[in-house]
Amino acid sequence: MAVESIMTTYNRLSVAFERGEGSWLFDINGNKYLDALSGIAVCGLGHAHPAVTHAISEQAGKLLHTSNLYTIPNQQQLAERLTQISGMDNVFFGNSGAEANEAAIKIARRYGHTVRNIDNPAIIVMENAFHGRTMATLSATGNRSAQAGFEPLVSGFVRAPYDDIDAIKTIATNNPNIVAILVEPIQGESGIQIPADDYLNQIRAICDENNWLMMLDEVQSGNGRSGKYFAYQHNNILPDVVTTAKGLGNGVPIGACLARGVAATILSPGTHGSTYGGNPLACAAALAVVNTIMNENLCERAETLGNKIADGFRKEIGTAPYVKEIRNKGMLIAIELTEGGSELAVLAKVKGILLNITGGGKVIRMLPPLTMTDNEAELLVNTLSQIIRVYAADERSTAFPEAPNSDRRV
Repeated sequence: MAVESIMTTYNRLSVAFERGEGSWLFDINGNKYLDALSGIAVCGLGHAHPAVTHAISEQAGKLLHTSNLYTIPNQQQLAERLTQISGMDNVFFGNSGAEANEAAIKIARRYGHTVRNIDNPAIIVMENAFHGRTMATLSATGNRSAQAGFEPLVSGFVRAPYDDIDAIKTIATNNPNIVAILVEPIQGESGIQIPADDYLNQIRAICDENNWLMMLDEVQSGNGRSGKYFAYQHNNILPDVVTTAKGLGNGVPIGACLARGVAATILSPGTHGSTYGGNPLACAAALAVVNTIMNENLCERAETLGNKIADGFRKEIGTAPYVKEIRNKGMLIAIELTEGGSELAVLAKVKGILLNITGGGKVIRMLPPLTMTDNEAELLVNTLSQIIRVYAADERSTAFPEAPNSDRRV
């Protein structure tokens, strides 16, 4: 499939899709695939969801864009819905998770200057974090391979190990320029890393003690995926800033940076903006998504079904020597292997399953639609467990005759 006219920023699998229905995608040759990745946690309602389809179609026939120089009713309705759900005071809308995180970083910087009177404000970020690919969010990201070749990076970030409260306390003692902590409640790109149950509560306490902003990146974990609308709601706390995107628009680009208290007062006219952010079309789609998640109790469904899928994998392959750990928080699901399994995405595609390999090539990451049925979940567990067994036994030549040969094995 020729893609020479597209920059090679992705190693794409050799498949092209022309339509989707629920948890399924259909390629241009009519083959059917169970989508256990949801476009990387984007299509939480599955593909061609009727509520989203209706909202987009209706809005497209009325008005696509006016700019933020004017009031946008859909944007106001979405902001009110999100602040009600989140406990935040207000929202800035952009077009992606990176833009939402960029807004959060700018809030922290301006808070440092205008409220804390710090000339060089710094933000604590975590090792193995992923916050985006703009220069500021790339600098906040804890992935050297993603940063390589883009130096000089943006300064003002202090890195700590994830899920290590003592490290944060040490930084607090030694660095008077800290004004905020930016952290994912669940690290997604590094392989669904789930911290201790009280990790966020302890961060909240440290931020309160030091007059720092607590900023949570829920680009991947938000919008019902963790079993709550936002993952921090498992901890009964409120951050000062929370960002989200991905599942908010179910495929229509939109990002949101929500704030409360002093953080909600930092940005003023002229300090930040977005031409497309929160336009009528994107907000119509997002309203349909949010209302569907809440009205159909999909947060609770995500917790129940995610646990069922993870338990299914534990039963099938949990004690196998090539499986290090199976973990999940709602519909954020990971199978960590003892050795590399980077080819499993290709092999799974051959058998009609779409997933992602991350965490240094050792973690199978699954982010299925929240609307996946019990039967589809069972199919996912049974099919993928068999694929992993075959891969581990190095029997691909007979079980996967369509796949390329390789000497790599777990």
